[in-house]
Amino acid sequence: MTEPRCGYVAIVGRPNVGKSTLLNHILGQKLCITSRKPQTTRHTLLGIKTEDDLQMIFVDTPGIHTNQERAINRVMNRSAASVISDVDVLIFVVDRFEWSEADEYVAKYLSNSKVPVIVAVNKVDMIDDKEALLPHLKFLETKVNAADFIPLSALKNTNLDQLQDKIRAYMPERMHVFPEDQITDRSERFLAAEIVREKIMRQLGAEVPYQVTVEIEEFRAEKKVTHISALILVERDGQKKIIIGTNGDRIKKIGEQARADIESLLDCKVMLRTWVKVRSGWSDDERALRSLGYMDD
Repeated sequence: MTEPRCGYVAIVGRPNVGKSTLLNHILGQKLCITSRKPQTTRHTLLGIKTEDDLQMIFVDTPGIHTNQERAINRVMNRSAASVISDVDVLIFVVDRFEWSEADEYVAKYLSNSKVPVIVAVNKVDMIDDKEALLPHLKFLETKVNAADFIPLSALKNTNLDQLQDKIRAYMPERMHVFPEDQITDRSERFLAAEIVREKIMRQLGAEVPYQVTVEIEEFRAEKKVTHISALILVERDGQKKIIIGTNGDRIKKIGEQARADIESLLDCKVMLRTWVKVRSGWSDDERALRSLGYMDD
């Protein structure tokens, strides 16, 4: 009988390169919220994949920000940095041929890492000239001291098996940490809040106020129905008006879309109530961030 193997894998990169999409597709189900906006992922979240004697524990980190003016950006950077030293392998996700100051910043973060780094060049399905990939991979070799460079598409499941084969090679012999049917360390309450926030970000397009968060005030299962009350916090009255929309049409749409996803997650009927409240300055106040669950002590 083979020895059980179990290890931690951090998925890192600048905001909006597809880290959460990558984890969702590796797990084969939606766990992390996604949108085209930077700052969609704000919390570190574990995604657990168990196959026979192997357990891979993925850590989806917030994007590492060069801008640290607001407390929320500093907290997200600390959250991402804290996991880098505690894992068995690092997946550094970059976006096709793009290499920005923010990528450079992440590469510097990883340069002191003692663990192997795999660079995942994401969204290659959107590259027309595949021959241009080789010189770009050579360029990345000058930027990142990595064990492997893998072109892939998280969205189209291209080369994800190859990535997982590379990850498996770095998993140490160790007893499994979680039961084989567990896929995350986060509660259903937390995941419900994240789903509501995803729908806000997707609904609002360019108008999205980044100073928005969601707090679940009630999460109660009664017979075959789960009752959820979600408080949407913003910083200004103008943001509240944007989220509510004309005659409440936008908040209604956010609620309908979130309820459908939460029902799919919980596999039961959900009664979801949402309302919006102004709490000015929450995103630049470490005490407020702690109370809202942004800081894991």
